[in-house]
Amino acid sequence: MTVRLDSMLAALLLGAAMSVSGPARSAEAAAPQGPVTDRLVRGGLVVDFSLKPAGALEAVTEGEFADVRFRLTDEAGGQPIRGVAPGAWMDMAQVIQGRGAEQKSCKDKVSLYLKGAIGIRPMVDLNSYHVVLLNNDASVAVVDPIVSMAGATSTLASVLLKSPGADWVASDRERRLYISMPQAGQVAVMDTETFKIVDNIGAGKTPVRVALQPDGRFLWVGNNADGADSGVSVIDTEAGKPVAFVATGAGHHEIAFSADSRHAFVTNRQAGTASVIDVASRAIVKTLATGTQPLSIAHSPLSGSAYVADGKDGRVTVIDGRTLEIAARIALQPGLGPLRITPDGRYALAVNPQQDQVHVIDVASNQHVQDIDIAGQPFQVTFSKTFAYVRAMHSSRVSMINLSTLGQGRQATVQAFAAGDQPPRAGAGVAIADSVAAAAGEGTVFVVNPADGTTYYYMEGMNATSSNYRVHGSSPRAVTVVDRSLKEVEPGVYAGRVRIPVAGQYDVAFMLQSPQVLHCFSAEAAVNPQLARAAEPMQIAFETTQRQFAVGETAAIRFRVTDGATGTPRAGVAGLAALHFLAPGRRRSESAVVEIGGGLYEARLALAEAGAWYVYLGAPALKVGYGQLPFYSLQALPRAELDKSAPQAPIAAQPQRVPS
Repeated sequence: MTVRLDSMLAALLLGAAMSVSGPARSAEAAAPQGPVTDRLVRGGLVVDFSLKPAGALEAVTEGEFADVRFRLTDEAGGQPIRGVAPGAWMDMAQVIQGRGAEQKSCKDKVSLYLKGAIGIRPMVDLNSYHVVLLNNDASVAVVDPIVSMAGATSTLASVLLKSPGADWVASDRERRLYISMPQAGQVAVMDTETFKIVDNIGAGKTPVRVALQPDGRFLWVGNNADGADSGVSVIDTEAGKPVAFVATGAGHHEIAFSADSRHAFVTNRQAGTASVIDVASRAIVKTLATGTQPLSIAHSPLSGSAYVADGKDGRVTVIDGRTLEIAARIALQPGLGPLRITPDGRYALAVNPQQDQVHVIDVASNQHVQDIDIAGQPFQVTFSKTFAYVRAMHSSRVSMINLSTLGQGRQATVQAFAAGDQPPRAGAGVAIADSVAAAAGEGTVFVVNPADGTTYYYMEGMNATSSNYRVHGSSPRAVTVVDRSLKEVEPGVYAGRVRIPVAGQYDVAFMLQSPQVLHCFSAEAAVNPQLARAAEPMQIAFETTQRQFAVGETAAIRFRVTDGATGTPRAGVAGLAALHFLAPGRRRSESAVVEIGGGLYEARLALAEAGAWYVYLGAPALKVGYGQLPFYSLQALPRAELDKSAPQAPIAAQPQRVPS
């Protein structure tokens, strides 16, 4: 059973009896030698922790991936503890001297993380996810739902593309988001750790639909081009380059895969066919006639078959995954649109905008078992663990079909909620990418409405959306969730992959609600010589540790400048300046910096309003702009709140985009 993080917070703030250990250690310790392992035995529970390099390196190293694993077993019998939702965070193990010069304990840190306080975040959050929006212009917006959906802050990142995106697919394990750009003839590769475009890969003419093999090895791209240029391009995700093009036939292409990644199934809309491709050789092994207008395809791991929906003929063709022959043709109604398989693989749901229905197929028998009425021309279906979410072109309401009510002779339970006042049709256009996305294991759904440019936040069980968020200047057409949370990869083993931000010593906080445990393990990350920091013209180290100030106070922020090549203090840096602004970009102000001596400088910043402030440094004479150097975050509070506030925490803030 999934346990929400707000439940964890409630238990923590009520002072539940938890185990807290693992004090912060000096960051000057020796470099780590090999993987990190540790064990906690508490209250009948055994937690085996490990942090190991994901690649060939011997030690956990900054800038590289590492695998975090927690193995939970019963102390008495050694049985795995399954189906729980542990929380975990990684942050630098350091003493922060705030007011009162108090060292924050592990428990204090975690309580602040769970509150979602602005600017107070761990360096690595193993419970988090980010909401990513595909806009109608050539941009992608990234939103942190912990704070943003409460209206507390702005867009976490805005990423520019070469041309507007059409479709996307995420690889959570490799921290990549692949975005097709038809006009550019490329696929953009976004790093979902830094939310920056790291590559643009040639993907043939007019790349539209993108699909990632189940094993993640190759990315397949549908090329909606003319003649011999119509087919699929295949991209090696490890090498980051195209390795093949397969001409499959005319028309738009939809793509599905067998569960073992041995075969790819590609529809060819104008040709009326589906091509079966051997992944190893990238050769077509079958071309099957599937109807006049094949619009969609999906594969069920339960039946091992692929299902092709034909919009004009109104039938679904079943391709046997073993023989690669047509096993059945299921008659439905003309007007079929997208078809998707439920998360358990048991049912295929095909929307029919012409009939205002969703048709249900039992893949165990390949029989049509239900028709569910959905008004307003349903055109998309997506899933959470418990519901199918159906968008309709002419309705602002999102319909929810309870998956437990599907089946022969059953009456499906349908409820709905409004995502704005206008239907999607009223906007500038919808994308082929999904406009609804579910957060894994959260019972939380995000819905974009292109008609009003707003993203709506819905919690299952509620009658209406809980909140909404708007990206000013852009209109989102699709939404996806980049998941960073721990997964149960085998019975009792909860794991995730992270990129280590910096070298040094870390507290790795582990939290479980039942039994109630909060424990800090320790880990170290080695310096990565390949990062070549010496090439930087200068380096910045903030010496001020105070993070909270009174409104109206002038904050004196001191920092030390050293030479990037030698590490020696750098005096007399000409034109050094500080930019500070109130999130999400208001009250922008630039200030001169005063040299104190010995490479130490000070910026004095007026804090005229309560909120989260961000401080960026720049040196125009050295061609170092704002955003190229480390930033500093702080909070301005009313004096009354400041006097009674809790001791300050280490802040590893998420950077705000520097306002123009």
